Amino acid sequence: MRIVIAEDLALLRDGLIRIFRANGFEVADAVDNGPSLIRALTTHRPDVAVVDVRLPPAFTDEGLRAAIDARKLIPALPVVVLSQYVEQLYARELMSDRAGAVGYLLKDRVMAVDQFVANVRQVAAGSTVMDPDVVAALLTHRSTDPRLLELTPREHEVLSLMAQGRTNAAIAARMYVSEKTVSKHSYNIFTKLGLEPSEDDHRRILAVLAYLEG
Repeated sequence: MRIVIAEDLALLRDGLIRIFRANGFEVADAVDNGPSLIRALTTHRPDVAVVDVRLPPAFTDEGLRAAIDARKLIPALPVVVLSQYVEQLYARELMSDRAGAVGYLLKDRVMAVDQFVANVRQVAAGSTVMDPDVVAALLTHRSTDPRLLELTPREHEVLSLMAQGRTNAAIAARMYVSEKTVSKHSYNIFTKLGLEPSEDDHRRILAVLAYLEG
């Protein structure tokens, strides 16, 4: 699996290169600024990109902008964006094309190497993966919505795990319940939120995120 990395901090960039090579990835390029990232993505067309939100020259949102621009040239290019903090706006903009194959993770998650690599592989396979803290922020943003208030505590838990990109099987394992129970909770969530039920994990996650971002 070929990957492009964009990170301006040399130590972290080198660490990411080592992590991915140790886990069977081919690092096609590793850059430290926005313009170089766009060139690397359009030239190498990798299976997935891991991108820091803030890159030179301005250190604002160059990495995010470069990733979004690249996805316009290469539709549905899988991109995992890394951020130091929870930024709801960045999460919304990253998913604005509704094409999926995106991830928004906090840099702290890189320390949990196995899970981090698994998340990157999920995105490369076309899934949407959100950091739990970002999901929590989106839930808080919509906490006054009467439809969210109708959800039971278990349904809230399922919704949060669903929005993180977990399948029914993964949610069932995490909650120590059966997949049938998770399916029932999922149906109730979609009904209460006024969303069309779906058995397709990818479309289901995008639908829930679309609601949470609203």
